[in-house]
Amino acid sequence: MNSKEEQTNSEVTNLENESFIEQQKDANYINEQTDDNKLYEKSVDIEDKYKFGWSSYSEITNGRFAMIGFLSIILIELFSQQSFLKWAGIL
Repeated sequence: MNSKEEQTNSEVTNLENESFIEQQKDANYINEQTDDNKLYEKSVDIEDKYKFGWSSYSEITNGRFAMIGFLSIILIELFSQQSFLKWAGIL
């Protein structure tokens, strides 16, 4: 590497550091960081408790049961060598 390339690389690094320092001094940047921290704290406080109706707990539970059902249908078809509908007597 020649000295001109090293000099331009160091200048770019210095400019990036200066812009980062200026950004940290900006009040809006600090507010954005504190807002992110508040959102993180709120997301940590959410507990997995059963609630009646539409809730994240219900959606996760329904998704898990759907995955179990889909896997069991695939296993039935693999072991019985026929379609699930035929195996169940629907067709």
